[in-house]
Amino acid sequence: MDFKDYYAALGVTKQASEADIKRAYRKLARKYHPDLNPGDKAAEAKFKEINEANEVLADPEKRRKYDELGANWRQYEQAQHDGGAGAAPGGWSAHFGGGPGGGTYRTMTPEEMQEMFGDGDPFSDFFHTFFGGGGPASAGGGTRAARSQRGHDVEHPLDLTLEEAFTGTTRRLVTTRGGKERTVDVRIPPGVKDGARVRAAGEGGAGRSGGASGDLYLVVHVLPHPRFERRGQDVYVKVAVPVTTAVLGGEASVPTLSGSSLRLKVPELTGAGRVFRLRGHGMPAVGKAEDKGDLYATVEVLIPSSLTPEQRAHYEALRKLDEKP
Repeated sequence: MDFKDYYAALGVTKQASEADIKRAYRKLARKYHPDLNPGDKAAEAKFKEINEANEVLADPEKRRKYDELGANWRQYEQAQHDGGAGAAPGGWSAHFGGGPGGGTYRTMTPEEMQEMFGDGDPFSDFFHTFFGGGGPASAGGGTRAARSQRGHDVEHPLDLTLEEAFTGTTRRLVTTRGGKERTVDVRIPPGVKDGARVRAAGEGGAGRSGGASGDLYLVVHVLPHPRFERRGQDVYVKVAVPVTTAVLGGEASVPTLSGSSLRLKVPELTGAGRVFRLRGHGMPAVGKAEDKGDLYATVEVLIPSSLTPEQRAHYEALRKLDEKP
């Protein structure tokens, strides 16, 4: 058997410490592992070479024999084995199959990876990513099931009227998954705000290899209303009050988002711009329909667009009264 320079294979000197050897091996294993270089025979051969080197140099007893006997160390090892000595425990051959120079490897189990790398090792995390219960078939070992992957989340814009945001509604959407159309009914809760994301669990992208589906998020856009203005849970509306009612007092009708109307008592001499608060007639809180904001009615004094002769006579009489000292 030709002599192999294991130190050169790992890129370290003969004075390298165990930590140096371990660090060098991890770096090279990350680079040349066949699962990361599918179809690359050169990478596979390099991986076997560094695997063989590490098996010897990472074992203090084997390293001592290698340093003392040089090219003859393997014959000594074989003679010891033939004489009944047990194979050295652990080592990378135990994990990858065969002895140094062998032609196969197999994927490590999670337990073997933990034993070799420890819990807090970033390289251990790397191996779990590629080998932990999933991936394509290894070159010389058993097959591994494909790693499951959760489907991606999907966002879809949703326009609502302010009335729909007030009462809540249901939207029926048609989605496509695996080439097949699928109908989804999504409930929009009362009180939903502009910019809110309503989640439909499991209605997003399909998962892979048995992974869970992603979620569908409807991004709410509440359309402007020609009459009402929403500010948080409170709602504002303008109410036209005839000038006679504003002066003499009376009642005015206040519309609400529910479609009904409220009777507002207007005191005499109510000026334009005065705001009245109607408690509990605003927007509900999401998930708490009984917790509602308030409705604010702002008075707009309604000036008549035309006058009858009788109305004109009354207004002229009022003006004369105003002109008296």
